Amino acid sequence: MGLYLELLLYVAVISFGFISLIDIIFFAKQRYKLASEIPGFETLSKQDKQGLTKAPLLADYARSLFPVLLLVFCLRSFVGELFEVPTGSLLPTVQLGDYLLVNKFIYGVRLPIFNTELFRVGVPKRGDIMLFNYPVDPNVVFIKTVIGIPGDKISYINKQLFINGQTIPNKFLSKGIEPANASLGNAAVELYQENIGGHVHTIYNTPGMPPIDFTNLIVPPGEYFMMGDNRDYSEDSRYWGFVPYTDIVGKAYRIVFSWNSDTHRVRWNRIGKKLP
Repeated sequence: MGLYLELLLYVAVISFGFISLIDIIFFAKQRYKLASEIPGFETLSKQDKQGLTKAPLLADYARSLFPVLLLVFCLRSFVGELFEVPTGSLLPTVQLGDYLLVNKFIYGVRLPIFNTELFRVGVPKRGDIMLFNYPVDPNVVFIKTVIGIPGDKISYINKQLFINGQTIPNKFLSKGIEPANASLGNAAVELYQENIGGHVHTIYNTPGMPPIDFTNLIVPPGEYFMMGDNRDYSEDSRYWGFVPYTDIVGKAYRIVFSWNSDTHRVRWNRIGKKLP
């Protein structure tokens, strides 16, 4: 969906810009010249003159909307965008109905549509909440936590994470129930606090769900291992593999709006919250 929207914006900017340019170069002066030949034209008010020289409907819309669309396209492509969380795979860190602000230039500046990197700014770090094009279907944008960076050796044994032979600390917090709008049957969960690369995440483990164990998985160069914070209900790198650097969209770093679809209320306490 993200790629389709970007492509649609790109086509709209090019089309409206072309129409505006043609109108300015070939038709605007001609309209003014014809209008100025009307007797008494110079004595008319500014508003009346604009009415007589106004562009046809399509050209008028194009010239009005082109600057707005160009600004939106540039901001969305090079600076940041809003992302609505569609699933419960990052519960409880990120909830369904959260709208996240995504920094698209924190890792590098890319050419829109073609996703060609113009220059690199930084690299993803363990614990970053990152958006990327789903490797199975690049037209879909996924959001997960970065667990492994290139060269890391990852193990996940009995729901305990190990990176490069080191146990990732996790502290039991409490027991709870998944939010109803997660559509996962209000499963009973255990909440743990996990510290990944200095980023503190609260994660869900679901008692009774068997772990997907693996040992000594080495992350290839230029790729990343991703997992959801809702560990037993997340389709992530454990199922479809690594995420190439070229598929990265950006880093989610703040919640700007949150809507609870169950109660039809705004979650005011989540707005403005900074993500790990």
